[in-house]
Amino acid sequence: MRTKDENKEWTIREKAMEMIVQEGFDGLSMHKLAKAANISVSTIYIYFKSREDLLNQLYTAGVEIFVQETMKGFDPDMDFEAGMWLQWRNRFHYIRQYPMHYHFYEQFRNSPLIKKQRSTEENAFKMAMKRFYINATEKGEIVSLPVEVFWALAYSPFYTLVKFHIDNVNMSGLPFSLTDDLLQLTFQQTMRSLRI
Repeated sequence: MRTKDENKEWTIREKAMEMIVQEGFDGLSMHKLAKAANISVSTIYIYFKSREDLLNQLYTAGVEIFVQETMKGFDPDMDFEAGMWLQWRNRFHYIRQYPMHYHFYEQFRNSPLIKKQRSTEENAFKMAMKRFYINATEKGEIVSLPVEVFWALAYSPFYTLVKFHIDNVNMSGLPFSLTDDLLQLTFQQTMRSLRI
Protein backbone atom coordinates (compact mmCIF):
# COMPACT_ATOMS: atom_id res chain seq x y z
CA MET A 1 0.00 0.00 0.00
CA ARG A 2 1.32 3.43 -0.96
CA THR A 3 1.81 5.98 1.78
CA LYS A 4 -0.09 9.24 1.83
CA ASP A 5 1.65 12.51 1.11
CA GLU A 6 -0.01 15.56 2.71
CA ASN A 7 1.26 17.85 -0.06
CA LYS A 8 -0.33 15.69 -2.75
CA GLU A 9 -3.60 15.52 -0.84
CA TRP A 10 -3.61 19.32 -0.44
CA THR A 11 -2.91 19.75 -4.17
CA ILE A 12 -5.75 17.38 -5.09
CA ARG A 13 -8.16 19.26 -2.82
CA GLU A 14 -7.16 22.71 -4.06
CA LYS A 15 -7.25 21.72 -7.75
CA ALA A 16 -10.64 20.04 -7.31
CA MET A 17 -12.11 23.16 -5.70
CA GLU A 18 -10.60 25.35 -8.39
CA MET A 19 -12.07 23.17 -11.15
CA ILE A 20 -15.52 23.15 -9.56
CA VAL A 21 -15.55 26.90 -9.01
CA GLN A 22 -14.42 27.58 -12.58
CA GLU A 23 -16.27 24.84 -14.46
CA GLY A 24 -19.04 23.63 -12.17
CA PHE A 25 -19.52 20.11 -10.86
CA ASP A 26 -19.72 18.67 -14.36
CA GLY A 27 -16.24 20.04 -15.02
CA LEU A 28 -14.69 17.76 -12.42
CA SER A 29 -13.62 14.34 -13.54
CA MET A 30 -10.93 12.27 -11.88
CA HIS A 31 -8.93 12.23 -15.13
CA LYS A 32 -9.03 16.02 -15.53
CA LEU A 33 -8.21 16.43 -11.84
CA ALA A 34 -5.22 14.07 -12.09
CA LYS A 35 -3.90 16.03 -15.07
CA ALA A 36 -4.40 19.39 -13.30
CA ALA A 37 -2.67 18.09 -10.14
CA ASN A 38 0.12 16.47 -12.20
CA ILE A 39 -0.49 13.02 -10.68
CA SER A 40 -1.97 9.73 -11.79
CA VAL A 41 -5.66 8.96 -11.41
CA SER A 42 -4.81 6.03 -9.13
CA THR A 43 -3.04 8.46 -6.77
CA ILE A 44 -6.33 10.28 -6.18
CA TYR A 45 -7.90 7.03 -5.00
CA ILE A 46 -5.26 6.69 -2.29
CA TYR A 47 -6.85 9.71 -0.63
CA PHE A 48 -10.49 9.53 -1.73
CA LYS A 49 -12.75 6.51 -2.31
CA SER A 50 -14.73 8.14 -5.09
CA ARG A 51 -15.66 11.47 -6.66
CA GLU A 52 -18.56 11.75 -4.18
CA ASP A 53 -16.19 11.06 -1.27
CA LEU A 54 -13.84 13.77 -2.54
CA LEU A 55 -16.69 16.28 -2.83
CA ASN A 56 -18.04 15.54 0.62
CA GLN A 57 -14.58 15.69 2.20
CA LEU A 58 -13.98 19.05 0.50
CA TYR A 59 -17.27 20.35 1.85
CA THR A 60 -16.60 19.06 5.38
CA ALA A 61 -13.12 20.61 5.40
CA GLY A 62 -14.59 23.86 4.09
CA VAL A 63 -17.17 23.93 6.87
CA GLU A 64 -14.45 23.36 9.47
CA ILE A 65 -12.44 26.33 8.19
CA PHE A 66 -15.57 28.51 7.96
CA VAL A 67 -16.60 27.68 11.53
CA GLN A 68 -13.08 28.20 12.92
CA GLU A 69 -12.77 31.59 11.25
CA THR A 70 -16.26 32.92 11.98
CA MET A 71 -16.29 31.82 15.61
CA LYS A 72 -12.98 33.50 16.56
CA GLY A 73 -13.67 35.54 19.70
CA PHE A 74 -17.42 34.91 19.42
CA ASP A 75 -19.60 33.92 22.39
CA PRO A 76 -23.35 33.36 21.92
CA ASP A 77 -23.94 35.10 25.26
CA MET A 78 -22.22 38.35 24.24
CA ASP A 79 -23.95 41.66 23.57
CA PHE A 80 -25.93 41.37 20.34
CA GLU A 81 -24.47 44.31 18.44
CA ALA A 82 -20.90 43.40 19.41
CA GLY A 83 -21.52 39.77 18.46
CA MET A 84 -23.07 40.64 15.10
CA TRP A 85 -20.26 43.02 14.24
CA LEU A 86 -17.74 40.32 15.13
CA GLN A 87 -19.62 37.87 12.91
CA TRP A 88 -19.59 40.30 9.98
CA ARG A 89 -15.88 41.05 10.41
CA ASN A 90 -14.95 37.38 10.87
CA ARG A 91 -16.95 36.35 7.83
CA PHE A 92 -15.41 39.07 5.69
CA HIS A 93 -11.95 38.08 6.89
CA TYR A 94 -12.69 34.43 6.02
CA ILE A 95 -13.91 35.38 2.53
CA ARG A 96 -10.81 37.49 1.84
CA GLN A 97 -8.44 34.86 3.25
CA TYR A 98 -10.08 31.84 1.58
CA PRO A 99 -11.81 33.10 -1.60
CA MET A 100 -11.68 29.73 -3.40
CA HIS A 101 -13.05 27.93 -0.35
CA TYR A 102 -15.85 30.49 -0.05
CA HIS A 103 -16.84 30.08 -3.71
CA PHE A 104 -16.77 26.31 -3.41
CA TYR A 105 -18.70 26.36 -0.11
CA GLU A 106 -21.43 28.58 -1.57
CA GLN A 107 -21.64 26.50 -4.73
CA PHE A 108 -21.80 23.19 -2.87
CA ARG A 109 -23.72 23.78 0.36
CA ASN A 110 -27.17 23.50 -1.22
CA SER A 111 -26.17 21.00 -3.86
CA PRO A 112 -27.95 17.65 -4.04
CA LEU A 113 -24.46 16.12 -4.24
CA ILE A 114 -23.84 16.68 -0.54
CA LYS A 115 -24.79 14.04 1.97
CA LYS A 116 -27.46 15.49 4.20
CA GLN A 117 -25.66 14.68 7.44
CA ARG A 118 -24.13 17.66 9.19
CA SER A 119 -20.68 17.67 10.70
CA THR A 120 -20.15 18.18 14.42
CA GLU A 121 -18.66 21.62 13.67
CA GLU A 122 -21.63 22.64 11.54
CA ASN A 123 -24.10 21.53 14.21
CA ALA A 124 -22.16 23.38 16.94
CA PHE A 125 -22.07 26.52 14.79
CA LYS A 126 -25.82 26.41 14.14
CA MET A 127 -26.57 25.85 17.82
CA ALA A 128 -24.31 28.76 18.84
CA MET A 129 -25.99 31.09 16.35
CA LYS A 130 -29.45 29.97 17.45
CA ARG A 131 -28.54 30.61 21.10
CA PHE A 132 -27.14 34.01 20.16
CA TYR A 133 -30.43 34.98 18.48
CA ILE A 134 -32.60 33.65 21.33
CA ASN A 135 -30.47 35.44 23.93
CA ALA A 136 -30.79 38.74 22.04
CA THR A 137 -34.57 38.48 21.81
CA GLU A 138 -34.94 37.44 25.45
CA LYS A 139 -32.74 40.36 26.59
CA GLY A 140 -34.81 42.74 24.46
CA GLU A 141 -31.81 43.75 22.34
CA ILE A 142 -33.65 43.05 19.08
CA VAL A 143 -37.21 42.64 17.92
CA SER A 144 -38.51 39.07 17.89
CA LEU A 145 -38.93 37.94 14.28
CA PRO A 146 -39.38 34.65 12.50
CA VAL A 147 -35.87 33.21 12.21
CA GLU A 148 -35.93 33.39 8.41
CA VAL A 149 -36.80 37.10 8.51
CA PHE A 150 -34.08 37.73 11.09
CA TRP A 151 -31.42 36.02 8.96
CA ALA A 152 -32.57 37.86 5.83
CA LEU A 153 -32.28 41.23 7.59
CA ALA A 154 -29.10 40.40 9.51
CA TYR A 155 -27.02 38.88 6.72
CA SER A 156 -28.44 39.68 3.27
CA PRO A 157 -26.90 43.18 3.20
CA PHE A 158 -23.53 41.69 4.12
CA TYR A 159 -23.60 38.97 1.47
CA THR A 160 -24.87 41.38 -1.20
CA LEU A 161 -21.86 43.63 -0.59
CA VAL A 162 -19.56 40.60 -0.54
CA LYS A 163 -20.87 39.53 -3.96
CA PHE A 164 -20.19 43.01 -5.37
CA HIS A 165 -16.72 42.86 -3.80
CA ILE A 166 -15.87 39.42 -5.16
CA ASP A 167 -17.19 40.30 -8.62
CA ASN A 168 -15.41 43.68 -8.36
CA VAL A 169 -18.44 45.35 -9.90
CA ASN A 170 -21.58 47.02 -8.52
CA MET A 171 -25.10 47.04 -9.95
CA SER A 172 -24.18 49.89 -12.31
CA GLY A 173 -21.25 47.95 -13.72
CA LEU A 174 -18.70 50.15 -12.00
CA PRO A 175 -15.69 48.77 -10.09
CA PHE A 176 -16.48 48.02 -6.45
CA SER A 177 -14.35 47.14 -3.45
CA LEU A 178 -15.83 46.64 0.01
CA THR A 179 -14.01 48.80 2.53
CA ASP A 180 -14.16 48.58 6.31
CA ASP A 181 -15.93 51.97 6.42
CA LEU A 182 -18.62 50.82 3.97
CA LEU A 183 -19.02 47.57 5.88
CA GLN A 184 -19.46 49.53 9.13
CA LEU A 185 -22.02 51.90 7.53
CA THR A 186 -24.04 48.97 6.21
CA PHE A 187 -23.81 47.21 9.56
CA GLN A 188 -25.19 50.25 11.42
CA GLN A 189 -28.16 50.46 9.04
CA THR A 190 -28.78 46.75 9.46
CA MET A 191 -28.73 47.09 13.26
CA ARG A 192 -31.37 49.84 13.06
CA SER A 193 -33.70 47.41 11.28
CA LEU A 194 -33.31 44.80 14.03
CA ARG A 195 -33.54 46.92 17.18
CA ILE A 196 -36.72 47.29 19.19
